Amino acid sequence: MTPHTCLLCLGSNLDAAIRLSAARSALLSLFPDIRFSPEMVTEAIGSGFLSPFHNQVAHFTTLLNAESIRAILKDIEQAQGRLPEDKANGIVKLDIDLLMYDDCVLKPKDMEREFVIEGIKMINAPIQ
Repeated sequence: MTPHTCLLCLGSNLDAAIRLSAARSALLSLFPDIRFSPEMVTEAIGSGFLSPFHNQVAHFTTLLNAESIRAILKDIEQAQGRLPEDKANGIVKLDIDLLMYDDCVLKPKDMEREFVIEGIKMINAPIQ
């Protein structure tokens, strides 16, 4: 079976260093070949969110399907205290998005963000 390549974006605007560190540990335990870009500090995109955000990009391979990966990401977010009502208050404790699965771009707008483009370059992810 051929492994699938995945690209993630992680972000937080509350206790970001702690939450991103915990997310990296959880992801590394599940995807041993994962590579992370350095954290990048950015201003919030859109109104109503607290700034700054800490963001980073990650790339890995897996035999899992996209739905299984999304479920894992949601579990990691919830383990870091993410609540549905937080967004209305401008808080993003932890957000992990699956941006690409193999050659399929799942979040085209996110792929245009400067920190995603720079993160891909930093980890030399083989993204076309």
